Amino acid sequence: MTPPDTTGQTRAALGAFLRAHREQMDPKAFGITDLRRRRTPGLRREEVAQIAGLSATWYSWIEQGREVSLSAAALARLAGALGLTPAERAYVFDLAGRHDPEPPPEEAAPPPALARLVRDLPHPAYLVDRHWNALAWNVSAAALFRGWLDQPGDRNLLRFIFLSPHAPRLIPHFDDRAGRVLAELRADYSRRFADPALAALIAELAAGSPLFARLWNSQAVLGREGGRRAFSDPAGAEHHYDQLTLVPLPDAGARLVVLMPAD
Repeated sequence: MTPPDTTGQTRAALGAFLRAHREQMDPKAFGITDLRRRRTPGLRREEVAQIAGLSATWYSWIEQGREVSLSAAALARLAGALGLTPAERAYVFDLAGRHDPEPPPEEAAPPPALARLVRDLPHPAYLVDRHWNALAWNVSAAALFRGWLDQPGDRNLLRFIFLSPHAPRLIPHFDDRAGRVLAELRADYSRRFADPALAALIAELAAGSPLFARLWNSQAVLGREGGRRAFSDPAGAEHHYDQLTLVPLPDAGARLVVLMPAD
């Protein structure tokens, strides 16, 4: 069966969203004081277009749900003109099917309640941001991930896997597991082409790890997924876990990983 074409619905949803936010804007905030002849609240279409540096006709067509070409740069200017929050901005780019050229700022720290949840979990658990930096972890995770979470220093999971000598000793069947991690990274990268920090990290790893460079060129793609995981203790014995990956902070790209001892 051919899937239904929803492009008209998404264009209509985008137009309705932009119109609602335009009508909520205060003209006085933009130096417009003569409001006597206004029949609708908020700014006029041509005023928003002017603030965003866009064609008034082009902007009107967007609100009307008509088929127009939407560049990422134009959407970024429009989002700035409307003063959209990060979540609202992401919604606009999702509807338009475009990558945001200005990714939202990285979370400096997770919300206190989320960090406390991670610390209190009975099994190894850690929270990573969109660049795979550890934001929070518990004692069990620090004990398991020797060389990554158990000592001061860089807490980037990708650097640990591909640049640290501890990783191959911790992770059985290392090359295979590293390949799956890198395929998950490529899936992340497809959504963040414009993220300079992620691009710099990939370049650093490709230069520093022949394994990373070879696997990256293989073009494999995987979604972030759970499943059975194995880790070796200092004596060489393997311990098996079932991995559960959750997304508690979608806008920040953060992921919570919990490792439950396998039955």
